[in-house]
Parts: sequence; structure tokens; C-alpha cells
Amino acid sequence: MHKSIVIELQYLPSIAFFSSLEGKEEVILEANEFFEKQTYRNRCHLLSSQQIEILTVPLLGANKKIKTKDIKIDNSQNWSKKHWRSIQTCYGKSPFFEFFADEFKPIYDKEYDYMWDLNLDLLTICLKITGQKIIITETVSYEKNISGNVMDARSLIHPKKDDYLNLFYKPTPYGQSFGNNFEPNLSVIDLLMNEGPNAKTVIQQSIFK
Repeated sequence: MHKSIVIELQYLPSIAFFSSLEGKEEVILEANEFFEKQTYRNRCHLLSSQQIEILTVPLLGANKKIKTKDIKIDNSQNWSKKHWRSIQTCYGKSPFFEFFADEFKPIYDKEYDYMWDLNLDLLTICLKITGQKIIITETVSYEKNISGNVMDARSLIHPKKDDYLNLFYKPTPYGQSFGNNFEPNLSVIDLLMNEGPNAKTVIQQSIFK
């Protein structure tokens, strides 16, 4: 059993992200990779009344070779208000929105320069709510091959791939606000707003064994 995991830092991370952390003592966030576009690093999936809604944080220089920790947010676009409005639209009537809105709203009222800082603050809030106690560290340099008792989960959780399904995540249905068919691996905020204190149990049940 791996005691540590190295993984990229995601925006409002997916449920698979949190299932990968279960049973680990330490999560090592990959800070020194080159930023990869069209991934969960700057996007998340919510469930609206119409469809899966994708929220994407606009970035500066995403086409260039910039380390993940150094990538800046394009705050010339009014993205934060739009994202919070989408969260309200998707989850305003969910059972636990009123319990957790005050945790997330200040994040969207604050202007972040770096994607890393935004993601880290959101991860910290989500870990607190889900009751997952894990040490957070970050890489000091990029290593292609990870040695020791560390699980390498970098880039495994991807919007266009499902490699993680047979590694550490199995979709476990829970009550969702919209639709008749269960949508797996949305942002953890979907789980939190719908299941509240039961979110940790769902995450534990979502571990592939």
C-alpha cells in the first residue's frame, strides 16, 4: 500500500482525485511540470439542469512552456463571477448549498494571480469538508520516474481518458440534483452540495479495490 501519492493540482478537484487520496498519509502536488491544457488543472465539471457544465479558468501563456506553479490567471476576463453564478445555478437548491456556500464564496470574491494558489485554497477547503486528513507537500523538481513508496498518479485523471477507472476509482452513485442518469466523476463540489457529511463515505465507497 502506497503511503504517498504524487498528483497534479486540479481546479475544484474531481471525485476520482479524492478517492486517490484515501488511505494515503501524504499528497505531493506536482508543481514543476509544464502546464498541460485541456485537463482538470484549470477546469471542472458540474451538473446543470441541461447538461454537464464545464467551468474553465482562463490563463495567460497556456500555450507556452510554463511550469504549473507559475501559470497566471487571465483576470481581464470576468471568470470568477461567472463561475460562482454557475455554482449557484447548479446547486442553489441542493440540500447542502446553504451549509457550504460561505466556505466557497470568499474564494470567488478574491482575485488570484496564480492558478496554483486558487487551486490550493479550494483543495484545502474540500479536504476540510470531506474530513480527509492528509499532509500536503509539493515537488521541488520534476522527476519523470517516481521512486520509493509513492504512487504516481500524475495526469491519470483526465477529461478525455478513463485510465483511472481501473486504478483507484469506481463510480459510486449518490443523489444528484438533475437528470435521471448518474453522472460519475464530476467535481467534488457536486458531491458536497448533494450529500454533505455523507461525502466522505461516498469517496471511500468510490475506491477501486
